[in-house]
Order: sequence, then structure tokens, then C-alpha cells
Amino acid sequence: MKKGILLLVIATLLWAGNYICGRYLGPALPATLLNTVRWAISTLILWGLLALNKKQLPLIAKWKEFFILGFLGIFAFSTLNYIGLKSISASQAGMISAGIPIAILFFTPFFLKEKIKPKAWMGAVISILGVILLVQGKQGASSEGSIMGEAAILLSCVAWGMYTVLGKKYGKQIDPLTMTAGAAFYGTLLSAISCIGTVDAGAIHMTPTAWLCIVYVSTFASVVAYFAWNAGVKIVGAGRAAPYINLLPVWTVLLGVLLLQEQISGLTLAGGIITILGAILASL
Repeated sequence: MKKGILLLVIATLLWAGNYICGRYLGPALPATLLNTVRWAISTLILWGLLALNKKQLPLIAKWKEFFILGFLGIFAFSTLNYIGLKSISASQAGMISAGIPIAILFFTPFFLKEKIKPKAWMGAVISILGVILLVQGKQGASSEGSIMGEAAILLSCVAWGMYTVLGKKYGKQIDPLTMTAGAAFYGTLLSAISCIGTVDAGAIHMTPTAWLCIVYVSTFASVVAYFAWNAGVKIVGAGRAAPYINLLPVWTVLLGVLLLQEQISGLTLAGGIITILGAILASL
């Protein structure tokens, strides 16, 4: 059990690192190109793992499921995150991401036909109030860029919520590794198409740190975190594992303060705490 919990904690820590790298990579690469490069590398790794496990990837037979998951979880979620991180801090983006469990909660009755308990809805309302405080509590005056950044992170939460719920639905027929590899392929393809005519070569400013961040987000924040999370869920069970996703905003804030010297206002911190508490109540 302790090993399973440790794996869950490691997974959320690695995912939090994606937000930190996103801040470093914001000035280095356009969001769509960054997402394309990241997931192209991750796709190759996932395909290699499929080959090692002697598994087939039904890209044609299951194209609809892979396309939908690729659009939501690979293209939309990641690209929106990188767009948001260009104008808001990693700490703030991480705290807004506490809304992910709430998005999952909202979509569950529609796609899975599962009933949600009143306590969970209460947690959702608390979390939404926390997000409102969080968005209003950033230091300094709001700019158009920061408002767009917040909106992008909120939309990414919606995309990941739909991805998670549909992934659970499709997971009855497709194993997790195959599903992730297929989604990564179509998501990378969509990201590459979005780069056509929109990426200016003059906007590319790669540095040694940026290259290290590319390696990190393509391996540790994608493949390694994915396997750590799934291994942890297998050991402790899905029900007990669910609340641990709420560690993501906690790690993001800590890493943002320690590595990026980000400052957090009192109102922002209060909003983040309320959001996380609401998400935990909804997840229990």
C-alpha cells in the first residue's frame, strides 16, 4: 500500500513539473509547436513500449475513440496549458488545475450515466467559489493577457475532464497503454496540423534549459508519470487513488515558489486552498 501511495505522489510531482517547464518554454517555442514536439517524442516512446509488450495499435479500427481522446487529452489540454502559461504563473495555473476533479464530476453523469452524491456536488460548488477567488486574487492589475491565460487553463480543465471520463468509457474495450499511444498519435497529428501557417520561425528561441525542459515534458511528465500513476492505482485501487490528483496544484505552487521565485497574494492562496478542499470533498 505504501508503495502504491508513493507512486501516486511521484506521478503528481512529475505532472507539476510540466507547469514549471511550460513557463520556461513559453518564450522558447509557440504553444502548438511545443505540444507537437513533446508528443511526437512521447508517441515514439509509447509505440516502443507497445512493441516490447507485443501489442498491436488499431489506429484504423479504433480511429474514432483515439481521435476524440487525442483531441481532448493531447491536443486541447496540453496546448491550452502552454498557451495559459505564457501569461500567468505556474503557481496560479496549478491552483486553477484543481478544478480538474470538478470537471470530471460534471461530465460523469452525461457520459457514464453514474449518479453523483450530494456531498460531491457540494464539493464542486466550494471548488468553483475557490476558483473565482483564485482568478480575482492575483497580484497587480488584471491584463488582457492574464485573463486569456486564466481562460485557457480553465478550458484545459474542461478538456481533461472530458478526456478522463471518455477514457474510462473506452477503457472497457482498450487497455490503457494502447489507448494512450493511439490518443498520442492523433493528438500529435492535430498539433502538427495546427502549426501550419501559424508558427513563425522567428518565435523559436531554444536554449540549453529549453532543450532540457523538452526532454522532461516528453518523458518524465508524459510516459513516466503515466506509468507511475497507473501502477499506483493498481495497488491502492481507483477509489483511494482519486483524491491524490489534488496534490498536483500543491506541488505546482511549491515548485513555482522554489524554482521560479513566484509570488502569491493572500487572496490567491486562499482561493487555491478553498479550490483544493472542495475538490477533495468531491473526490472522497
